[in-house]
Amino acid sequence: MYARTLKPDTDKSFFLFGPRGTGKTTWVKASYPKAIYLDLLKSELFNRLISDPGRLEQYIPPDNREYVVIDEVQRVPELLNEVHRLIEDKKMKFVLTGSSARKIRRGGYNLLAGRSLSYRMYPLTATEVGSDFKLNWAVNRGMLPLAQSENYEEYLKSYVQTYLEQEVMQEGLTRNLSAFARFLEAASYSQGQLLNMSEIARDVGVDRKLVSAHFDILEDLLIGYLLKPFTKRAKRRLVSHTKFYFFDSGVYKSIRPVGPLDSDDEVGGVAVETLVLSQLVANNDLLNLDYKISYYRTATGVEVDFVLYGKRGLVAIEVKSNSKFKKEMVSGLKKFRMDYPEAKLVLLYGGDQELFVDGVRVMPLEKALREMDKWL
Repeated sequence: MYARTLKPDTDKSFFLFGPRGTGKTTWVKASYPKAIYLDLLKSELFNRLISDPGRLEQYIPPDNREYVVIDEVQRVPELLNEVHRLIEDKKMKFVLTGSSARKIRRGGYNLLAGRSLSYRMYPLTATEVGSDFKLNWAVNRGMLPLAQSENYEEYLKSYVQTYLEQEVMQEGLTRNLSAFARFLEAASYSQGQLLNMSEIARDVGVDRKLVSAHFDILEDLLIGYLLKPFTKRAKRRLVSHTKFYFFDSGVYKSIRPVGPLDSDDEVGGVAVETLVLSQLVANNDLLNLDYKISYYRTATGVEVDFVLYGKRGLVAIEVKSNSKFKKEMVSGLKKFRMDYPEAKLVLLYGGDQELFVDGVRVMPLEKALREMDKWL
């Protein structure tokens, strides 16, 4: 098992959210081997606690000083009032895991009033995998731990179905699962693109507002990222549309239908962008870098894939899957610098040579992802 970057405060209760399959349960069991473990996916435990959350204390020995882990806490959010009481009255410590805070937050349930911290678990990062990380492997399989096995294609195909059945249906997020499945496929065609809600609504055969709500569901379930355009101190007319990415390149490729009219470059190039974004999001959070991640595109078509802005500075990142460097690859970054001369410019490409061209740092993708903690 790879060592994860996540390092919570060891003396406090905390929430740990993350998409299914990112390794939350494995990490918790390895990190807290003596903890009392309550899995709300077990039907008997679920039924007892949902009918009477006050029974929670019955599962905890009075002299317990170890953490109490409640897995999939969003299934019985009413438990949080009892958890709050036990933290206050009995000084107990909890690890509360879940695939989404959506049901808790939108239901107005107790989020422990600042008495707990909140962390996120992501797919594996290239930094965590280290020398085992291989770019083509990661682009095709993604970075979910179980997708690193030989039967990764079967696993990824079942992954979406798992979400449809266990997340969307059980939480009552939509009444029409078939329409939601069509929406997921339509969303995959929009991967890395400016979102046109009306066009997607026509493809799926549903109302535009419902499509917008479905994208919100993907974001709330932590399986999709919605990127806003970078508009700080804008001197040019910029596009205002949101961009969408599924959170993992392997999940994206398993959802995206591929036929004779789809080129490898079209699908593969977006998968590389997806991998880079997922690594940026994870490292930004896990390393407490506090960047806000967006993209840049002018009305005339000048584009930069990712823009990171925060107290650490301004970083513009362009991603190209080409194995050979060409000077036109940095044209968007150079035009971005005309408006933002203080920006650090980085081109990530599929070659193996690190270069410095016209003020742009050109880095091999594999090395850049592996060493992201050093150059961000």
